Amino acid sequence: MTLEWLGYVAATLTTLSFVPQAVKTIRTRETSGISLWMYLVFTVGIGFWFGYGLFLQSWPMIVSNAVTFVLSATILGMKLKHG
Repeated sequence: MTLEWLGYVAATLTTLSFVPQAVKTIRTRETSGISLWMYLVFTVGIGFWFGYGLFLQSWPMIVSNAVTFVLSATILGMKLKHG
């Protein structure tokens, strides 16, 4: 048995922890308490993690970072639109 399951658990937990903030922001469109620079840097960083996961062919990294990228890019877009 490999430790790949550890990656799946970690990816699932960290991605799920991001969902409530994304859902709340999408529902309320309230972004005043969100740092533009933090979300900009975070979204770019997640994009790089996704690319690194592709390079390693690591499905936990690929799937979790793809989902998190979509959510963080959505929030970033809302922050840019709604301030």
